[in-house]
Amino acid sequence: MQLSGRGIVCVRGGREVFAGLDFEAVAGEAVAVVGRNGSGKTSLLRLIAGLLVPAGGTIVLDGGDAEMTLPEQCHYLGHRDALKPALSVAENLTFWADFLGGERFDFAQSLATVGLEH
Repeated sequence: MQLSGRGIVCVRGGREVFAGLDFEAVAGEAVAVVGRNGSGKTSLLRLIAGLLVPAGGTIVLDGGDAEMTLPEQCHYLGHRDALKPALSVAENLTFWADFLGGERFDFAQSLATVGLEH
């Protein structure tokens, strides 16, 4: 499996963060994304995860499941968790199911299964 990006352009808030970015990572390899604050490290990861749309270029996963999109096969774990502290667990699960288009399921049963029904 290989993840690659070619000529990626990232624009945030009307400002070009980076352009012409190329990378590739083969299964079993690690890629370190380093740079100063504001250089686009988090934006690049969000582009790969499908949370942002590139202004240009392509990001491709070769050797993955052909029936699934890259965001469906990729997970983003950022420096902040994706939970909204003002929402209950059920409300957070509902938000992400709506956002991701997930299948509806019984939240209470799921929480009970992992011992979090309280």
